[in-house]
Amino acid sequence: MSGTSQEGITAKKAENFDEWYTQVILKSEIADYSPVSGCVVYRPSGYAIWENIQKETDALFKAAGISNTYFPLFIPERLLKKEAEHVEGFAPEVAWVTETGSSKVEERLAIRPTSEALMYEVVARWVRSWRDLPMRLNQWNNVVRWEFKNPTFILRSREFLWNEGHSLFATREEADAERAQILGIYRKITEEYLALPGYVGKKTRGETFAGAEGTYSIEHLLPDGKAIQGPDWHADGQNFSKAFGIVFIDKEGNKQFAYQNTWAISTREIGVMLAVHSDDRGAVVPPRLAAVQVVLVPIVNDESKQAVLAEAKKLMASLSSFRARLDDRDHLTPGRKFNEWELKGVPLRVEFGPRDMRDGQAVLVRRDTGGKRAVKVGELSAEVSKELDAIQSSLFARASDALRRNTHDASTLEELKSIMADEGGMVRVPWCGDATCEAKAREVAGGKILNVPLDQGPGDGRCIVCGKDAPAFALYGRSY
Repeated sequence: MSGTSQEGITAKKAENFDEWYTQVILKSEIADYSPVSGCVVYRPSGYAIWENIQKETDALFKAAGISNTYFPLFIPERLLKKEAEHVEGFAPEVAWVTETGSSKVEERLAIRPTSEALMYEVVARWVRSWRDLPMRLNQWNNVVRWEFKNPTFILRSREFLWNEGHSLFATREEADAERAQILGIYRKITEEYLALPGYVGKKTRGETFAGAEGTYSIEHLLPDGKAIQGPDWHADGQNFSKAFGIVFIDKEGNKQFAYQNTWAISTREIGVMLAVHSDDRGAVVPPRLAAVQVVLVPIVNDESKQAVLAEAKKLMASLSSFRARLDDRDHLTPGRKFNEWELKGVPLRVEFGPRDMRDGQAVLVRRDTGGKRAVKVGELSAEVSKELDAIQSSLFARASDALRRNTHDASTLEELKSIMADEGGMVRVPWCGDATCEAKAREVAGGKILNVPLDQGPGDGRCIVCGKDAPAFALYGRSY
């Protein structure tokens, strides 16, 4: 399949999700395949989406007092081995540099699967006193994880882009207090920019990040009924500071190990966004992230061409506060242009022809619903702003409704098994917290516990496996 094809989507979202999803990404020109299996080429409109996610997230990080930094791509093997649980968790995914030119390297170099090992070897030199803390660092970079055999376009790629946050605190209380702030930032980005709802909760011990004491995630649901993990935050305790000697002198003059957290949002969110919002006509991109928010398409004939184009260029001046484009290509019909911009997911189209020029109006066409309405030329900017806001809100509301409709409840293991077999989606189940019961549920029903949502009251049910009191419900589902 050609990544530059402008033909429409031939697969149906409801009938063949995998093929439909791939076609949406390729034919909308958001991304393309690379010559390396599992690696993604982001085309300009796709990379612009990531730039907008990065810009908005980075602004919130800076407002929280977090500073950007950068550490190298390569990690000496001896450093990766310093934290045993960490290296064991990543060992199957690590890609290695073993030679340069015709020479073998003296020590294997890991291509960054994540940066803890390299960063903390260096950061240990920077921390001496309690006055050096808290230290809150972030880097925007790429990482490589090579384990899986069947990558899924953008959703599970061998190289991906992300933010990699690393923070160090003098006390556990300070470290734990960061959780709500960082997850709040990620929730704002996913809900208000990507228009994606999700469940925020704590991962089980078996699903915790390698080397961490606890992992918290936002779990999304895709239209095929499978869940996928979004942004996450890890409480690392003193595991890494002990392994890498990050020691400081506290206010009483005693030596202490720092408490650390790590956190990330990645390009995976772009794939989730496209999967959730797009339709059988192509991509649907939320206005706050779209490379082009509004496209103005003049509708002309031989007699009106010059006058309409001249007026359209004036209209573009009133759209200067938006990411707007004038499509004045003369080798394509208006209908062909409409189809192309719909396929690419531009949120709002402005149509302007001879009749509109005569009546002093323009026609707004929404990508998400196809709804049309005429607005006065003098009010174009204000009306475009209203429409973009309405589209953004509508996408989130629709996705939230789909999440609610596809979140079920089960009180027995058989009920969970039946739901997973027949309906999929996410299932709330009472769980005692025991890993044995977690494993048994996985064996019987398939899927896994995604997380234990934070936003819930005390549980009053009984574990679906052992029947003991369940302090809370867990969120269960099949996952990418």
